[in-house]
Amino acid sequence: MSFHRIDLPRTIVVGGGVLDKAGSYISGVAQRGSYVLVVSGHTVSSRYFERLRASLEAEGLTVGLKIVRDASVETAEEVAREAAESRIDVVAGLGGGKSIDVAKYASKRSGAVFISIPTVASHDGITSPFSSLKGFGKPISRPAKAPDAIIIDVDVIAEAPRRYNIAGFGDLIGKYTAVLDWRLAHKLRLEYYGEYAASLALLSAKHVSQYAEEIALGTREGYRVLLEALVSSGVSMCIAGSTRPASGSEHLFAHALHIVARNKPLHGEAVGVGTIMMAYLHGKNWRRIRGLLKTVGAPTNARELGVTEDEVVEALTIAARIRPERYTILGEKGLTREAAEALARKTGVI
Repeated sequence: MSFHRIDLPRTIVVGGGVLDKAGSYISGVAQRGSYVLVVSGHTVSSRYFERLRASLEAEGLTVGLKIVRDASVETAEEVAREAAESRIDVVAGLGGGKSIDVAKYASKRSGAVFISIPTVASHDGITSPFSSLKGFGKPISRPAKAPDAIIIDVDVIAEAPRRYNIAGFGDLIGKYTAVLDWRLAHKLRLEYYGEYAASLALLSAKHVSQYAEEIALGTREGYRVLLEALVSSGVSMCIAGSTRPASGSEHLFAHALHIVARNKPLHGEAVGVGTIMMAYLHGKNWRRIRGLLKTVGAPTNARELGVTEDEVVEALTIAARIRPERYTILGEKGLTREAAEALARKTGVI
């Protein structure tokens, strides 16, 4: 029997005002006297770094800051070298996907403890052991490091641009079709399928679906549900040992659209629209998916995504080639241009 290792976060804290207490929450993964390198973008660090530093220093930790401008392999390797050469004990990602992806990859390469401190709820990478970095040739996730601790301040998330948090809802809705694709690959290709991991990912999508109206209103309770679902989705990937339970044909479409579109939508926005179309291909209730996205104010068509109809069709035709080793409802060769256009029109995406 084949096997894989499951690494799970040791500490997960979600609540209001927890950023100012971060030091006390990570005492179990960072010993007193440890050096913590905070990886962040310029805008986020200017707003939240001093608060985080004060909390960490109060617990006897030494704190440094590394500003990153992109989420590339080159940047991540640079941070990893700095962490290794300076004998950094802990690397903390403070911000959105860019900072967290760089920090988790650098942590794995340097052997440092990794702490995830998201400031937006736009993706489930806040928990997953995978990084999406530019420079690998294709826009796919690579193995990195699961967080040893996750600190999520709901008040900080509520201050983020609403569009980014709504994108997180779109990313979660994608689990409806991701799990179907995984099950299909298991049936047709005998690919490993983990029922528990799949169920956990699906539960994440169902959970936010029940709170769509609260999330749409931007209430603290709505965002708490959104964040907890993003955490559980990330954990499902830790358990599966791959991104399979959280990423299927809808993600392939989103990656393809990011390649071809001149005006690139947020990842979660594209995933949500992709889920509408992939649910149709799976014979599921795609209208319900579209309704949920409309409820929270997420894009449901090309115009709302800010892309052209031709770009949607082109993305559909190349999506299956993004990861040819990953079998989905799109099949091996993908959709013809005629089939792609028919799909997009049938579901109202174009």
